[in-house]
Amino acid sequence: MHVLLVLTSHDRLGDTGKKTGFWLEELAAPYYAFKDAGARVTLATPAGGQPPLDPKSDEPENQTEATKRFRADKEAMAMLASTKRLTEVAPDDFDALFYPGGHGPMWDLAEDRHSIALAEGFVAEGKPVAAVCHGPVALAEVRRPDGEYLIKGRKVTAFTNAEERAVHLESVVPFLLEDRLKQRGAKFVEGPDWAPHVEVDGDLVTGQNPASSAPAAQALITRLRQAEPTTRPERGDERRV
Repeated sequence: MHVLLVLTSHDRLGDTGKKTGFWLEELAAPYYAFKDAGARVTLATPAGGQPPLDPKSDEPENQTEATKRFRADKEAMAMLASTKRLTEVAPDDFDALFYPGGHGPMWDLAEDRHSIALAEGFVAEGKPVAAVCHGPVALAEVRRPDGEYLIKGRKVTAFTNAEERAVHLESVVPFLLEDRLKQRGAKFVEGPDWAPHVEVDGDLVTGQNPASSAPAAQALITRLRQAEPTTRPERGDERRV
């Protein structure tokens, strides 16, 4: 398994003068879910290089075992400092796509043409796509090969309007994510605020909030394993190289 994680490159929280970026737990928890399952992981961003970390996600009250492990992991930190540009990656090289959240994606990944084209490539190849918290905004403009929105008629979750109001950013973000997904025809499913909640609809996996990061990654791993061949080829059918 080889999973591509796409992070934001946007670091400004609207006009507040404050910083934003990706949410650390939403990277760290999936990263180790994939790594511990034996998968290879590649990180990419629109701009390449070091992506901005939402400073609030680095505060003590938001630390988890996964974030602590990530911070102490020299290999992981080096990979984070040198993410690939979206223009340098292609669906053919990966088995699945995963978008962590943080508020940053609301400004760049929401309409990034390279990200949209990348996700559409995964969809066209029948490869699973996943996102958590604000990450599903990267899927709002993605279309299926038939021209319909990817999320139209599909069960989807993401950071809810209620959760956005709870963090007092409902008037800061460019739009409310729950509303945008519903406008694109998604069957939005809302769980309790801050509790783990994941929706799986075919090869589309979405998680509601930071607590849903690891469960969403595990759901994606399950989809990948279901797609793996269940039988080995007969010896006479094996290709020799």
